[in-house]
Amino acid sequence: MSWHTLALLVAACTPFLTAVAVFLLGEHRGTLRTATGLAGAAATAAAAVACAGSALISAPGEYAEVGFGLLEIGFVLRSDPLGVVFAVVAGCLWLVTTVYATGYMSRSSDRARFFGFFSICVGSAIGLALSANLLTFFVFYETLTLATYPLVVHSGTPAALKGGRTYLNYALPAGAALAVGVIWLHMIAGPVEFVAGGSLPSSLVQTHAGSLTAIFALLMLGLGVKAALFPLHGWLPAAMVAPAPVSALLHAVAVVKAGVFGIARVVLEVYGPLGRDLGLIPLLAAVAAFTIIFGSVRALAQDDFKKRLAYSTVSQLSYIVLGVAIGGPLAAAAAIAHLAHHAAMKITMFFTAGAVAEEVKVYRISELDGLGRRMPLTMGAFSLAAIGIVGVPPIAGFATKWLLGMGSIEAGQAWVVAVLGLSSVLNAAYFFPIIGRAWFRGPKSEWASEHGTKRVEGDLRMVAPLVLTALVGLAMGVLAGAALSPASWAQMVAFLEFGG
Repeated sequence: MSWHTLALLVAACTPFLTAVAVFLLGEHRGTLRTATGLAGAAATAAAAVACAGSALISAPGEYAEVGFGLLEIGFVLRSDPLGVVFAVVAGCLWLVTTVYATGYMSRSSDRARFFGFFSICVGSAIGLALSANLLTFFVFYETLTLATYPLVVHSGTPAALKGGRTYLNYALPAGAALAVGVIWLHMIAGPVEFVAGGSLPSSLVQTHAGSLTAIFALLMLGLGVKAALFPLHGWLPAAMVAPAPVSALLHAVAVVKAGVFGIARVVLEVYGPLGRDLGLIPLLAAVAAFTIIFGSVRALAQDDFKKRLAYSTVSQLSYIVLGVAIGGPLAAAAAIAHLAHHAAMKITMFFTAGAVAEEVKVYRISELDGLGRRMPLTMGAFSLAAIGIVGVPPIAGFATKWLLGMGSIEAGQAWVVAVLGLSSVLNAAYFFPIIGRAWFRGPKSEWASEHGTKRVEGDLRMVAPLVLTALVGLAMGVLAGAALSPASWAQMVAFLEFGG
């Protein structure tokens, strides 16, 4: 067995093996359970990075694969350049979030259940990232759906149970739609591989145009729920009742990114030019552009800290969808890079919301006055991530918006620049007041009397990860032009997708 194949197997299997071990260790062997979780996360992150190295040195069409026959279609994993982007993001941020979660959950009950399902979710995300065909992707996608539910309802409160029901009410019908689309497409086109530039033969447009249009709608419905496209976004704010580590990893990285990553796979590597020939892609671009503005407007109205972040995520996810829908390598590169850029910045914000809730029991933006003096590292990291999301250089968000703007002009879609400009103004309108409250207002008298004003950060296991991810977001922007940065890697992938 070559090291390429071994890395692929370790990346895909280790999270599931870690979950089994965590469940078996149970609630009372906390130290060993924590060590097992950390070791599994570290091994997965290292294997994902090794998969990226394998993809880098392999020729197109010769990427490492492993799999077996299933229903004459094949259950296959592959280390291709697009898939390893998502795999590395999910794997590395799982390690960081595991450290954060050990601090956040230190006084909670049912930690074995929490960390076990947490591992399954990450394993599912990495599995769908490395899937070589639509069937394999669908299996991991639905596994992710089911494994997320216990995490959303983990606290067992009425609000958590209601959030879980809302999540299933969206996710289960979407899964059914995706299943119908996958089966229908297999019936008319045979096994559907992910191939750079699109795997469907152009001749299908003449014989099955109507079916291809309906299938595309079903696939977008199934993927659009996790991608939080309007009007399929309602589950995401409702799921914010989950513990902060769940919100951070699953709703800033794994679950929501699974949706937009799936859309990228379908648009770029299944339909390819057929999507535009059928007139489907401009409609997808319009929905994404509307969702960008809609999510930002809704974020403005939220006083709940995590819900404002949730609506911001609704908006930011559609940057990725819009990038792949515009057409052209630079716009697609912006979309692929934003998988990593947004993950680093938004996970920092959710980490911050959790740390603030645990340390000073503050959950609303109107209660953040003066918090920067109390928790300077925490709020400093949040501020760095927030101005990155707005698009202030040189942080990662600026690199995304620059590439997306240039790509839209290159593709003759200059209207996208206006969407980016309005979105940035709205981003500033809902993030800068948080920064202003934290740093430029004194604490309210009742807040100070209850919590004090001594400069005390939260648990180091929570603060260190959020500072690290904020610095990673900064580095992604500063080093955007460097070899192997997310932006440079994304440009390489995009040019491969468009025949470069």
